[in-house]
Amino acid sequence: MYLSTINFLAIIVVTIISFALGSLWYTVLFGKKWQKGLGLSDDDIKNDNMAKTFGTSFVLMFLMNFALAFIFSFVDRQDFDFAQGAIYGAFIGLFFNGLSYGINILYQKKSFSLWLIDSSYQILYLAVSGAILAVWK
Repeated sequence: MYLSTINFLAIIVVTIISFALGSLWYTVLFGKKWQKGLGLSDDDIKNDNMAKTFGTSFVLMFLMNFALAFIFSFVDRQDFDFAQGAIYGAFIGLFFNGLSYGINILYQKKSFSLWLIDSSYQILYLAVSGAILAVWK
């Protein structure tokens, strides 16, 4: 196990960045379109237990960023740079998260635009996390 090479402060920081990006993504940028794609009303959003939703989301993002850092612990970090970290993160975001979510969307009979919104966020945030984790050793 390579836990000794994992920088937990970096994971916390990229989790905060991921969470902030998600807040922007699902409000200002694509909030209404995402809400419509899920069939949620403004009341549905207002009546949600936001502390539970945000808290659980933060923990899950932390775990995903930890997993990314763990994968990076097997890479020769001496030559591992910002761009490579971003590529690894985007690759994982697309081929694991994005495509898996696409399968769910198909069976749930949800829209392609909903898949694009959610998958693009996963790809972007894992690319950003990967880039930062690659250089913050």
